[in-house]
Amino acid sequence: MDLIKAFTEEQLKKELPNVVVGNYVRVHNKIKEGEKERIQMFEGTVISRRGEGISETFTVRRISYGVGVEKTFPIHSPNVVKVDTIRRGKVRRAKLYYVRDKVGKSSKVKEQI
Repeated sequence: MDLIKAFTEEQLKKELPNVVVGNYVRVHNKIKEGEKERIQMFEGTVISRRGEGISETFTVRRISYGVGVEKTFPIHSPNVVKVDTIRRGKVRRAKLYYVRDKVGKSSKVKEQI
């Protein structure tokens, strides 16, 4: 048990990205295609954050060509290079799953001033 705990402790990132539910973020994700590596950005609203320790994840949602796309990123993954916060959202819930049913302007999260 102690060996597993020691292994997961060394895998944790020292500086955590500031990921808050409701924020509009840009995630810089490292993609490996064959031998080449590139950084691809995914931009959207953080709708959930779950877990703790090495298995902590956050879900980002955006609308692409009229279709809702959600991606779940592990916070401590070496493939998540950085997370930029573009807008801070004003929300009163821990999970924003209700945004999935909204269409158009009603799916936006109010901006925190």
